[in-house]
Amino acid sequence: MSRYEASEIEQKWQKAWDQAEIFHAKREDDKPKYYVLEMFPYPSGKLHMGHVRNYTMGDVIARYKLSTGHNVLHPMGFDAFGMPAENAAMAIGGHPKQWTYDNIDTMVEQMKPLGLSLDWSRMFATCDVDYYGQQQALFLDFLKKGLVYRKNAVVNWDPVDMTVLANEQVEGGRGWRSGALVERRELTQWFFKISDYSDELLSALDNLENWPAKVRLMQENWIGKSRGLQFGFERTDGAEPITVYTTRPDTLMGASFVGISPDHPIAKELEAADPKVAEFVAECRKGGTTEEAIETAEKLGLDTGIRVKHPLDPNWELPVWIANFILMDYGTGAIFACPAHDQRDFEFASKYDLPIIPVFQDPESDAALTEAYVPTKAEKVRYVKGFCGAEQQTGEQAVNAAVDAAESAGWGEGVTKFRLRDWGLSRQRYWGCPIPVVHCDDCGVVPEKKENLPIELPDDVSFDQPGNPLDRHPTWRDCACPNCGKPAKRETDTMDTFVDSSWYFARFTAPKAETPTDLAEAEYWMNVDQYIGGIEHAILHLLYSRFFARAMQITGHLPESAKEPFDALFTQGMVTHAIYENAERKDDNGRTLYHYPSEVEERDGATFVKETGEKVKVIPSAKMSKSKNNVVDPLAIISAYGADTARWFVLSDSPPERDVEWTASGAEASFKHLNRVHRIAMDAAAATGEGKGDEDLLREMHKAIRDVTLGVDSFGFNASIAKLYGFTNTLAKSKAGAAAKKEAAKVLAQLMSPMTPHLSEEIWQLLGGEGLIAKAPWPVADEAMLVENTVTLPIQINGKRKGEIEVAKDLDKSEVEKLALAHEAVQRALDGNAPKKVIVVPGRIVNVVA
Repeated sequence: MSRYEASEIEQKWQKAWDQAEIFHAKREDDKPKYYVLEMFPYPSGKLHMGHVRNYTMGDVIARYKLSTGHNVLHPMGFDAFGMPAENAAMAIGGHPKQWTYDNIDTMVEQMKPLGLSLDWSRMFATCDVDYYGQQQALFLDFLKKGLVYRKNAVVNWDPVDMTVLANEQVEGGRGWRSGALVERRELTQWFFKISDYSDELLSALDNLENWPAKVRLMQENWIGKSRGLQFGFERTDGAEPITVYTTRPDTLMGASFVGISPDHPIAKELEAADPKVAEFVAECRKGGTTEEAIETAEKLGLDTGIRVKHPLDPNWELPVWIANFILMDYGTGAIFACPAHDQRDFEFASKYDLPIIPVFQDPESDAALTEAYVPTKAEKVRYVKGFCGAEQQTGEQAVNAAVDAAESAGWGEGVTKFRLRDWGLSRQRYWGCPIPVVHCDDCGVVPEKKENLPIELPDDVSFDQPGNPLDRHPTWRDCACPNCGKPAKRETDTMDTFVDSSWYFARFTAPKAETPTDLAEAEYWMNVDQYIGGIEHAILHLLYSRFFARAMQITGHLPESAKEPFDALFTQGMVTHAIYENAERKDDNGRTLYHYPSEVEERDGATFVKETGEKVKVIPSAKMSKSKNNVVDPLAIISAYGADTARWFVLSDSPPERDVEWTASGAEASFKHLNRVHRIAMDAAAATGEGKGDEDLLREMHKAIRDVTLGVDSFGFNASIAKLYGFTNTLAKSKAGAAAKKEAAKVLAQLMSPMTPHLSEEIWQLLGGEGLIAKAPWPVADEAMLVENTVTLPIQINGKRKGEIEVAKDLDKSEVEKLALAHEAVQRALDGNAPKKVIVVPGRIVNVVA
C-alpha cells in the first residue's frame, strides 16, 4: 500500500486480531497475569471523546503488558440499570430494557472501530438476568452473614420521580433528573453495614501506595474519623437526659442552646401531641438531607419549652430547640450549639436572638472572637472561658483535656465516631436489581430461596403514572412465602445502581459462572492491577467496591488477598473543547444558542456562524457537553482520519491526569504525523545498500526504547510520544544503511504499537516482521548502546560561546586542544595569530583567549 489509507488498514488488522483471538483471556497458571480495567460506561447510546481517552489509556497498558509476556485480562461491560432508562421510556413511550440494549448495541459498534484489545467474549451488562441473578445470590449471602439489615431511615425523597436519592444525586437541593425540590422522608430501607468497617477502610488507605494521594484524602475525609465527647444534658423536668456528641468539647462554655433533629425521638413525641410541632416538623421535612442542602437552606427552629442544665453549672439552663439543620443519622441527633464558633449555630442564634457567647480570644489583642470563628485543632488558641487546662494550647490538646476532665468528673465519655454512615440500597424504581426477599404476614421478612433465583423483572410494565410500576404489578408482586408457602408479597424496592458497579470487576474473572464468582478464577485474576477512571468516582464507587470486596471475601466469593480489589488507580483528566455561543441572538425559547464546532469558522481574527455570518463568542477549553454543543463525534474523527489519529491525539497533547483540549488543528497535525511515519517506513522498506552512521541511528533507537518504556510504565504517555516524535525525526534524517534503517523502523513500529496499533501492524508486515506485532515481544534496550562514548564541548572565545566540538570521552587534553584550535570560529578569531591561552576542562568546556 503506497498511501496511508487509515480506514482500509484499520479494518484489515481488526479482522486479523479477531481471527487470531489474541485478546481472548484464558487462565494460564505458568504465566504472570495482568488485569487492566477501565470503569465501565453507562449505555447512553453515544460514545464521546472522554470514552476514547479513557479506553485508549487502558488499551496502551493492556497491549504493552501483552508484549512483555503477561497474560492480560482486559474486559468491557455496561453499567446499565438506573433512572435514565426509565425517564427515556416515559419520554418516548418505550421500555427501559429495549432502550438500554439498543444503546449497548450502538455503543459496541462505536467502540469496535477504535481497535481496543478487549476480550469481548466476557462482556455483560448489569441488567442481564445472569448478572443481577448472581447479585441477588450475593445479597442473600450478605444477609446471612449480617452484612445487610433493614431499618427506618430519613432519606432524600424526589416527589416527582418518586424515589429515594443518594446524597450525590441531589444537586442544589433538587433531584438530579427531575429538578424537583427534594424532601426529607422516613422510610423502611435496606442497608449494607459498611459503617462496621469504617476503621478498617480508613487504615487500609495507607497501603494503597499506587492510588493518587488526592483520592485517598477524599476517602479519608468521607470516612471522617474523629474523637469527641459524648454526654447527657440533664432535663429540668426530670425526664431522660438528652445525649449529645461533640468533636469540640472545648467550646462547651459557649453553649447557647441544645438542638435536636426533627426526627429525634423527643421531636416525634412532641409532634404526636402538639399540632404546632407537627406543622413545623412537616415543614422541615421538605428539605433534603444532604450537607449541601442543610448548609444552604434557611435555618428554621422551634423552641420546645424543654430546658436542660449545663453539665458544668447546674444553675445554667439552656433551651431545647428543634432545628432543621440537625440530622438524626450523625452523632446522636442532638447537639449543643456554640454560635460564636460555628457558622450554622451562628445563623440560627442570630435569627432567633439567642445568646452568642465567645470562648476564644485573639492571642495578640485579647479581644473576644465571635462571628463563627472556628480555629483548627492544630492552631494554638486562648480561651475566654475554658475548663480545659492551660489558657493557650492547640485545639487538639484542649479537646483531649476536655474529654479527660469530663471523664474524671464522671459526666462524659470520650468516644471515637466516624462520618461514614451505613449504605442505604433501597430504591423505589423498576429498572434495577430486585431485592430477593418476600414479606409474609405470618413469617415477616423472608429471604428468597437461592433455588428460586433469579427473581426476574417483569417486562409487562407501564410508566403512565408516577411511582414504581412493580408496586402495581400483582402477578409479579404477589407470590408464595418461601418459608410457609402462604400468600405473600415480594419486596418491590430495587437495589441502588452503586451495588451493580461494586463487584463487576470480580464477575469479569468468570462472567458465565453459575455462582457470583469462580474462586479459582478469582484467585488467579484478582486483583485488578490497573484501574482507570474519572475523579468523580473517587469516593462512593471506590469506597463501596472496597466494602464489597471485603464482604465477598467473608462470604467465600473472593480470596483474602482481594480485600483491596484495585492495586493501582489512575484518574484521567477530561477532554475539553471550546464553546461557541451565538453573540447576536437567542434560540426560539429565549435561551443561549450554542453552535457545534462544524457550524463555525474563523475569519479576520474573529469567529462566525458559517451559514448566517452571525458573530460567535468563543469560550475556551470547557468540558464537552451535549447541552453546549461543544462535543466532537469520535466516529466522525475516525471516518475522517482513522482511529489511530484519535488515539494518538488524546494521548499526546497533555499528561493523562490533566484535561486535554480537542482541536481540529491538533487532530490534523496528528494525522499528518502518522502519514509521515508511514512514508518513512515505506522508504526504509525500499532502502538498499550501505550508508553511514549506522551505529548513531541504533544508539538513538535504544535510547528511544528506554525512554518510551519508562513513559508507558509510569503513565507518562505524552512523554513517550514526545520521544517517539524525536526518534521519528532522527530516522527520517539518517543516512544509515538499509539494514539499520529497517531495524530502526521496525522498533519504531513496536514502540508506537500500544498507541497506534493498526498502523504499527501495517509497518511491521511491510518490513517483514514475524506474526502480529501485537504478539511480538517488547524491544529491550541494550545497555551497552546507552553508554555515551562521545561528549559535546562548548568553545568559548574571550568569554563568549562561539561553537562546539564533539570528541571521544577519553580523548587526551592535547588532542582536544588541537581540535578546538582547528574550529573555524577559533580560526577567524585568531586571524593567523597564536592564542594567548587555551584552557581545556575535560568533559566540560574549552576556553580560548585570543
